[in-house]
Amino acid sequence: MKSVFRAKRTRAKIHGTAERPRLSVHFSNLNITAQIIDDDKKATLAYATTVGAKMTGTKTEKAAKIGEEIAKKAKTAKVKKVVFDRGSKLYAGRMAALAEAARKEGLEF
Repeated sequence: MKSVFRAKRTRAKIHGTAERPRLSVHFSNLNITAQIIDDDKKATLAYATTVGAKMTGTKTEKAAKIGEEIAKKAKTAKVKKVVFDRGSKLYAGRMAALAEAARKEGLEF
């Protein structure tokens, strides 16, 4: 229940615009999903996930690969700066690995 309150508190302060869309990250028990969303247009600009992908390694390594992939897709969508939406997760472990990999590929947040 605490995670629901944390997610609401986090998302109340975050809004993606055309200049700075929102990078939303979701971790399930099996998969990792990252989206770049323009909240003004209500459109997804870029999307990366492990669903259906043949990735090997730990979940932290998969998170880093998704971070690299979403940053590359953001470049093709001409997005350089984003607002990081971690949802109900704390910025540690897998979340930090995904963020650092995206930053190494040139995404600014």
